[in-house]
Amino acid sequence: MADCDQMGRSTHSMDKSITLPPDEIFRNLENAKRFAIDIGGSLTKLAYYSTVQHKVAKVRSFDHSVKETDDDPLYEISVQEEIFARLHFIKFENAYIETCLDFIKDHLVNTETKVIKATGGGAHKFKDLIEKKLKLKVDKEDEMTCLIKGCNFVLRNIPHEAFVYVKHADSEFRFQNTHPDIFPYLLVNIGSGVSIVKVESEDKFERIGGSSIGGGTFWGLGALLTKTRRFDELLQLASRGQHTNVDMLVKDIYGGSYGSLGLTGDLIASSFGKSATADKEFSKEDMAKSLLHMISNDIGQLACLYARLHNLSRVYFGGFFIRGHPVTMHTITYSINFFTKGEVQALFLRHEGYLGAIGAFLKGAEEDNPNQYSWGENYAGSSGLMSVSPELNPMQRARSGTFPFDMLEMDRLERKLVNLPLLQDPSSYIPDTVDLTEDALAREYWLYCFEEALDGVVKRAVASQPDLPQAAERAEKFRQKYRHKLQTLRHQPFAYGSLTVRSLLDTREHCLNEFNFPDPYSKIKQRENDMALKYFQKVVKSLEKLSWEQRQFALIKGLLAGNVFDWGAKAVSDVLESDPEFGFEEAKRQLQERPWLVDCFDQWIERLKGPPHKCALFFVDNSGIDIILGVFPFVRELLCRGTEVVLASNSGPALNDVTNGELQILTERIAAMDMIIQSGIKEDRLILVQSGSSSPCLDLSRLDKVLATVVRERHTDLVIIEGMGRAIHTNYYATLSCESLKLAVIKNSWLAERLGGKIFSVVFKFEQPGKSQGGHQ
Repeated sequence: MADCDQMGRSTHSMDKSITLPPDEIFRNLENAKRFAIDIGGSLTKLAYYSTVQHKVAKVRSFDHSVKETDDDPLYEISVQEEIFARLHFIKFENAYIETCLDFIKDHLVNTETKVIKATGGGAHKFKDLIEKKLKLKVDKEDEMTCLIKGCNFVLRNIPHEAFVYVKHADSEFRFQNTHPDIFPYLLVNIGSGVSIVKVESEDKFERIGGSSIGGGTFWGLGALLTKTRRFDELLQLASRGQHTNVDMLVKDIYGGSYGSLGLTGDLIASSFGKSATADKEFSKEDMAKSLLHMISNDIGQLACLYARLHNLSRVYFGGFFIRGHPVTMHTITYSINFFTKGEVQALFLRHEGYLGAIGAFLKGAEEDNPNQYSWGENYAGSSGLMSVSPELNPMQRARSGTFPFDMLEMDRLERKLVNLPLLQDPSSYIPDTVDLTEDALAREYWLYCFEEALDGVVKRAVASQPDLPQAAERAEKFRQKYRHKLQTLRHQPFAYGSLTVRSLLDTREHCLNEFNFPDPYSKIKQRENDMALKYFQKVVKSLEKLSWEQRQFALIKGLLAGNVFDWGAKAVSDVLESDPEFGFEEAKRQLQERPWLVDCFDQWIERLKGPPHKCALFFVDNSGIDIILGVFPFVRELLCRGTEVVLASNSGPALNDVTNGELQILTERIAAMDMIIQSGIKEDRLILVQSGSSSPCLDLSRLDKVLATVVRERHTDLVIIEGMGRAIHTNYYATLSCESLKLAVIKNSWLAERLGGKIFSVVFKFEQPGKSQGGHQ
C-alpha cells in the first residue's frame, strides 16, 4: 500500500558504485513490456510485465502402424521453448530510486513501452526524474483505485494472502483461506491519516469514513515526545516500552476491576493519564508505547464501528503504519478483538506493500484484461514475507551491506482456475492436512527430508537432459537456490503463507522450472509406461477369471499396488533404483494386510451392490504401473457398471505423475487393446480432462474451469482421489457433497508411524454425505 505522503524522506543518497545483482532483482528486464510504479514517502514499488522463455517437455505419439519392434518406445519426448507471461514486483527504498532507474535504462531492450503508470504520494516528486531516466511518460493513477484493484488481485490469486497475527504463539502468522467470493470487505488504510473503504465488487467501492489520527499522528507526536525522527526507531522504542507507567488504568482509579460495567482492572482508562499527576520523567520507550496503544485503539474502535454499521466481517488493515511490523499488528489485533469481543478478526495481507503498484499495473493493462486469467505466485523468484524485527530496520540492513530489496513474481496460468463444484463448503475448505508452520516437529522432519532428497533430484535432472549443454551447471544452480529456500523456510516458515508438504513440493518444481528442468522424470515415465503396457491384457484376463466380490478386492488391491510406484517417495525410489525388476506382484506383497490403517472396504462393497454411480471423477497419480495396471482396470469395471468416468490428470509435469499429454497417448494405446475402453471413448463415457495443476498435490479450490464445467454437466456423484500427495498430504479431511473414495499407500515410515501404522500401510477411506464413516481406523 502507499506509504504516508511525508514519511521517511531520506536525505542520504545511495553509493553509486554498488552493483545490482540483475539475476536476483530485475529479472527478465530485457523482455519488459509494461511498467507501473507506486512511490510512497520512503518506499518505491516497481511493477513490470515480461515474457519468460522456459523449456517445456512435450510428448508425441509415434505412428504405431509402422512400429518396428515391441522395444520401440510408445512416444517420443521433446524439450521445446515456450513463452510465458510473468508479472514482476520489486520494492525498495526511495534512496535507491535513481540507481535503480539507471540500471533499468541500461538494460531495457524493449522500446515499444511509451508510458509508465504511477501512483502514490511520491509520484509527483519523482515524475521528472523518471521521465528523464526512462524516456517514458508518467501517467498518474488515482491512489485509492489502485489500492483496491491490487487488493482484489492478491485476494483472488494468492490462496494464503491474508493472515491473523498472534503474538507469542508458536506460529505468529496464521494464514486464512480466501473465501471464493472475496466481496464485500472493509479496507482500513493507515497512512498519514486513516481511510476506511467498503469494497463491494471489482469496480464498486466507497470511502465510508476515516480519521486524521493515523500513522502521521503517531510519528508527529512521537517525535515531539521522544525527539526521535525516524518512524522505525519510534517503533523500536515502543516495542521496549511499558505503557502502564504512563497510562492510567481502571484499577488505578477503582483499585481493581469495575465489575458492573464489565471493565477489567488492566484496561486503559486514560491514555497518558498518569503524566498529568506524576511528578517524574517518563522514559521515551514508555511514552512511545502509550502513544502506539492510543492511536491503535482509536483506529481499531473506528474500524469496528464501521464494520458493524455495514455488516462486514472481513476487515483488512494495511498502509505505512502496518507494513508488517509486529508491534503495530499486535496492537491493532488487540484493539479489534477487544471492541468486537472476538467476533471480527483483524486481517493483514502478505503483499500489502505491493497493492498500489499492482493496481497501477492493472490500470495500464486493461486492454489485455488480466483478470480473465488466473495467476500463481512463483516461489522461485519471490522473496516471501520476511520476519520484520523492530531491532533491524531497512536502513540498518542497508548499512550492514545487505541490499534491501523485496520481490514478488506472479506467473500467468494457461487456464482459469475455479472451485470444484462438489466441495460441500468452499469457504471452509483447507487443502492441506498438516500446517507445518504450527507443527514444529513435522516441520523439522519434512525440511530435513527435502534437503536429504536434493542430491537425488539433481542427479535425475541432469540424467533427463544428457544431450543438453550446461545441464550439470544448471542443476547445481537449482540445488543452491532450493537449498537456500529451505534454509529460509527453516527460519521463517511463514514466508510463502502456510508451510505445508505441498508448498515444499511446489517450490521445488518452481525452482526446477527456473533452471529449465521441466520434467526430470520424463525418461523414467516413458520406460515405465512402455513396460506396464505389455502386462495390461494379462492383468485384465486374470481379473475376469475371478468372482464379482473377489474381483472388487483385486481391483482395489491393484490400485493400491500401483500407487506404490511413486518416485517422489524415497523408500520407493531407493527400491526401484536398486531393483529395476521390482514389479506389480512384488508391490502387492508389500501392502499391509487387512484390516488396513483406514479400512472402509466393506462399506465400499456394500455400496457397489446398489445402483451404479452416474459419473465418477478420478484424480489420477503416477505414470507406469499405477495408471496402466492399477487405474485402467478399475475404470473398465466402472464403465461396465454403467458409470461414466472423467480422468483428471496434471496439466504439467510433477515428479513421475502422469500428465494429460501422456495420458492421451496411453489411453489411445489401451483402447486399441481393449474394447471396453475403446467403446467408452467412442460413446463419450470416458473422457480425459486436465486438472489445471502441475503439482504432486491437489488443491480442489484451484481447478481448470473446463473440468469444473464437465463435473457439473455430467452430474458427477463419485470423486476418487489417489495417492499420498493428493489424498494424504492434501484433501484427507476435505468434505464433498457427493460420495468420495480416498486411497493411498503410506510410503514414508515417519508419516506412517505418526498415523499409527508402518511403511506401506493402506488408507482406504470411503465417505458418503450424511453418514458417519465406519470402518477400521
